Amino acid sequence: MITAILIGNLWATKKTESLGGHKLMLAKTIGGTNEGQIMVVVDTIGAGIGDRVVITTGSSARKMLGNENSAADASIVGIIDEDCKLNF
Repeated sequence: MITAILIGNLWATKKTESLGGHKLMLAKTIGGTNEGQIMVVVDTIGAGIGDRVVITTGSSARKMLGNENSAADASIVGIIDEDCKLNF
C-alpha cells in the first residue's frame, strides 16, 4: 500500500465503462522510496483534495471497483486521520 496526499481532480470527458461513476484524482506520494511521485487514482470512498490517503494498486485496486477487468491500476482505500508514532 502507498500513502499519498490528494492534490487535484482529473476530469475525463470520456472514460472506459469500468470507471463510470468513479471520480479520478491526482495523488502525490508521501514517504517511502517513491516519495513525490504523482499518480492518477480512482476514488472509491469519497476523499477530497488535501486528504492524506492510503492507496492500493494492481489487482487489489480493481477489486475495490468490483470488476477484475477494470482499467484501474490504483484505488483509494482509506483516509488517514492521524499518523501513529511508534517508539522502538
